[in-house]
Amino acid sequence: MTLIAPTLQSFFTDRLISQRQASPRTIAAYRDTLRLLLAYLHQHTSRPPSQLDWDDLNATVISGFLHHLETVRGNSIRTRNARLTAIRSLFSYAALRHPEHAQLIAHVLAIPPKRFDKRVIAFLTEDEVDALLTAPDTAKWEGRRDRVMMMLAVQTGLRVPS
Repeated sequence: MTLIAPTLQSFFTDRLISQRQASPRTIAAYRDTLRLLLAYLHQHTSRPPSQLDWDDLNATVISGFLHHLETVRGNSIRTRNARLTAIRSLFSYAALRHPEHAQLIAHVLAIPPKRFDKRVIAFLTEDEVDALLTAPDTAKWEGRRDRVMMMLAVQTGLRVPS
């Protein structure tokens, strides 16, 4: 077993679960990211994950993996950045446990997230609000309930992405 395997295990058991008390969804997302990374490394190096060392996870390989996520897997920039966050979290943890790989870890941590365009939030027009409020069937209780909930949402700032 190389240095990466015990660090991966302790990252999940000690860091995420015990120290940070991460949610099960966060742990699953980080697990999926690292599983994809290990599969990518196996595909490109023909070495099984059990034989990988920290030197195999340099910034060039991580950048290639992130590029692979966007081009081959069709992930969005937001998903790519979320995967990078999981990788950075692992490498931040590894920096404390493996100071002998400080330079390699620093190069990986220096990989910047990609910028992306944020959607502008538009408000409903009066005609759209009127159509929305007249849609429920007020003859039924569910319709009256839905209309009241929509009126509350509209009056408190209902927004819809454009």
